[in-house]
Amino acid sequence: WNNSFDSLVNCASLDCAAPTSSPTNKDNKRSITPNTRGRLAKDLLKGLCRRESPKKEFTMDRDYRSMKDPMKERPPAMIREDRKDSIGSVNFPEDEEEVYIVKQSMGYCSYFFSFLQTIILIIMMTQCGIAPLNINPMIGPYPDALSYWGGKNAVNIIDDGEWWRLLTPMMLHAGVVHLFSNIAVQLETGAFFEREWGWMNWLIIYTVSAVGSSILSVICMPNSISVGSSGAVMGLFGAKLAEVVCRCCETADSRAKRVAQDVRKEQCGGTLCAVTLVMAFSFIPFVDWAAHLGGLISGLLTGFAVFSCSMEMIVSRVLFCAGGIIITVVTFVWALAYMYSGAVDPAEELRDVCGYYQQFFDDYECHCMKNQQD
Repeated sequence: WNNSFDSLVNCASLDCAAPTSSPTNKDNKRSITPNTRGRLAKDLLKGLCRRESPKKEFTMDRDYRSMKDPMKERPPAMIREDRKDSIGSVNFPEDEEEVYIVKQSMGYCSYFFSFLQTIILIIMMTQCGIAPLNINPMIGPYPDALSYWGGKNAVNIIDDGEWWRLLTPMMLHAGVVHLFSNIAVQLETGAFFEREWGWMNWLIIYTVSAVGSSILSVICMPNSISVGSSGAVMGLFGAKLAEVVCRCCETADSRAKRVAQDVRKEQCGGTLCAVTLVMAFSFIPFVDWAAHLGGLISGLLTGFAVFSCSMEMIVSRVLFCAGGIIITVVTFVWALAYMYSGAVDPAEELRDVCGYYQQFFDDYECHCMKNQQD
């Protein structure tokens, strides 16, 4: 063994082709000391390992991103979400940023509606004046201006056939306080819902909820002028509850789905709290509780029709989607039929909004309705 080992050492150190049989290479006049032998043996083993298994610099992130598969074309956020689940043998850092995937980067419809509602209120207050606080505590125009601009007026809707008043109230607000209260929720929670759902689903839910809130307000509170987007906002909350129910049975087989489930759990608690607070304050004066309740119910039904179409199980998808559409259509048809059946009897005095409110306020001034009469 010693002779063979010395021969390998000499061969490795001198790059020779033929081994020698002596610890001392006399032909080359080089002696192998014990220290030199250990160092050369170590170098020799490194060389053998290098020949058998060449050293390679390997970085998981670089090699993983260079793999030619569909994930290469996916956004970086989605790659961060799915990478740990795709390679089970690799442990990525636990503190890696968790990303919640949404459909849009901004809530375009939420911003547009909020901007347009603000412009309309400014024009209303400029044209029709600002009412005293004892008449309008919301710091806004006189009630006749609200009716003139398209507010919910039951006598005009039922007797005069002005059906478009079921939709236009969502663009109007009673005053500055009313506007800021609604658009604050609309720009924060409403915009985030739009980013999750996409602008098309958001617009459908927002519009249908606004119509539903006006219908129930006509039925339950026919002798009042109502405006505001609060019914539509309540519909967004109702649709979020429907989404949570429709997607509660989804399998969390990826990190992105687990993050989405956690987000929806938090949203469910916040939505229930917001709905409870809004409904609790809906019975104070100058607040249309029927519009809030109608928007909530309409949004809930529309949400089932919209979000059930994306359920994982085919049977549940068909049943919930068909049931949601049928129940929504039947509910709206029944409510409209009841509203126009003659069971709702609004006050005829509301045809003259100025005269109606002058009965209660001595300092009431008519501007918009006067211009309309002229």
